[in-house]
Amino acid sequence: MLSKLSWMAWTWQTAIFFLAIVFLLVVMGVWEWRSPGGNPRRGILRIDTTRGDRLFISLLGTSYIFLGWLALVGHSLWGAAVLAAAYAVAVFRWV
Repeated sequence: MLSKLSWMAWTWQTAIFFLAIVFLLVVMGVWEWRSPGGNPRRGILRIDTTRGDRLFISLLGTSYIFLGWLALVGHSLWGAAVLAAAYAVAVFRWV
């Protein structure tokens, strides 16, 4: 089984990345359980979005931020992480 996973660089950074996504999904699930509904709201995109929609939009945008950072800047991803966190906060606030 492990030989089939050798195509990917399974490092501690990769594990933290996937654990962070699992953590976000668990937090969103608990948030929905504690406060059901999450009434849709209309933000700057002029579409009705729920908490889950905003999480998806922020994860999708974050992936593009990191890919663009790798293409334009290079290996140091701390700047991309700060930019992605600010983007996610903005999505949850205004979208």
